[in-house]
Amino acid sequence: MSLNQLNAISPIDGRYRNKVDNLAPFFSEEALIKYRVQVEIEYFIALCEIPLPQLADFDNSKFDTLREIYTSFDTADAQEIKDLEKTTNHDVKAVEYFIKKKFDVLGLNTFKEFIHFGLTSQDINNTAIPLSMKEAMNAVYVPQYFQLLEKLEGLVTEWAEISMLARTHGQPASPTRLGKEIEVFVVRLKEQFNLLNDIPSAAKFGGATGNYNAHKVAYPNIDWKAFGQKFVQEKLGLHHSFPTTQIEHYDHIAALFDCMKRINTIVIDLDRDFWTYVSMDYFKQKIKKGEIGSSAMPHKVNPIDFENSEGNLGIANAIFEHLSAKLPISRLQRDLTDSTVLRNIGVPFAHTMIAFQSTMKGLNKLLLNKVKFEQDLENNWAVVAEAIQTILRREAYPNPYEALKGLTRTNEKINQQSISGFIDTLEVSDAIKTELKAITPSNYTGI
Repeated sequence: MSLNQLNAISPIDGRYRNKVDNLAPFFSEEALIKYRVQVEIEYFIALCEIPLPQLADFDNSKFDTLREIYTSFDTADAQEIKDLEKTTNHDVKAVEYFIKKKFDVLGLNTFKEFIHFGLTSQDINNTAIPLSMKEAMNAVYVPQYFQLLEKLEGLVTEWAEISMLARTHGQPASPTRLGKEIEVFVVRLKEQFNLLNDIPSAAKFGGATGNYNAHKVAYPNIDWKAFGQKFVQEKLGLHHSFPTTQIEHYDHIAALFDCMKRINTIVIDLDRDFWTYVSMDYFKQKIKKGEIGSSAMPHKVNPIDFENSEGNLGIANAIFEHLSAKLPISRLQRDLTDSTVLRNIGVPFAHTMIAFQSTMKGLNKLLLNKVKFEQDLENNWAVVAEAIQTILRREAYPNPYEALKGLTRTNEKINQQSISGFIDTLEVSDAIKTELKAITPSNYTGI
């Protein structure tokens, strides 16, 4: 059976593939292989630039030719490496052998033993993976994050003056404005993104157990730590972790996943609020011809996009949680549990991107039902009691809270007339009564 979207086990490679195919260049098996090739080639070039004595005669004009090995890398190249892996039973060694074959073709066979010189496979994996993640963040995650953020910022402005009955514990509470409630999410997202932006993309590069043992024994007079730091930071644009064991300690990647999880949690909160607003009839939803909301109830237009987003964010966060909790833990100088786990880092990214797109789709369907906002405010005049008792406190009126509690904490409906009648009974000046009567559920919305 050839793999296609209908027989894929994972929905991100099946049903949702068209929503996340832009992640494939960063998180697919082919992408991982390509990034490994890139690191190996750049490492060889860096050795030439020292130069090591045996590489002093290497023609530096061939660097661009070497880089073409990864810049022109394609599926056929990846398959060739996978075929080599069948013999080596080692994925990174297969990459080394693939590059050595390329050197043979280019007539560079006298230099090929300096491919992967002094390295362990984790020097390649722990640079290739953070490099792919960094580029995926910049190319895919950040643009979609900002697309969602800008949509919300637009709604903040559009709905800035829409007065709304707030609800705490599900009960009517001091009125607010719809735009302000969306701004709460905007600020939360921005603050977490700022934290996200400060987390370095860290990489391990230091030989079998992180000490450059092989490098130092072969060339004791070279400052290999300085070389490794320059290679990782200047060639690859990553943060060099040192000292390490055989593997990157993953503390920074854990911080990244934890921060992405918090951003996702904020979006879940947003999804649930909008889902509830739709259920309260604060919003209608745009109807698309031909769509069906229920197989049994023809009238239904369900808030499925917010539900889809919430579900995908839940899956993403569960995996982010496991990754951030598991990856920083490795027995002694290393065990292999990180290897299989790291192959899944594209999965929570994909579910997050599916969710962001679903939230955007849901937001774009919303039609403001202003009449419902106004009706809810008009039906809940009791919420101005807080304003009245606060002004009475200012005026040193005796027991104002208790007076308003007696008026409003009943099962009888409070309306403008009953509030106005209550104000008339107060022993305050006419100016204060006028001030109190000017307060309505629609204008008592704070700053």
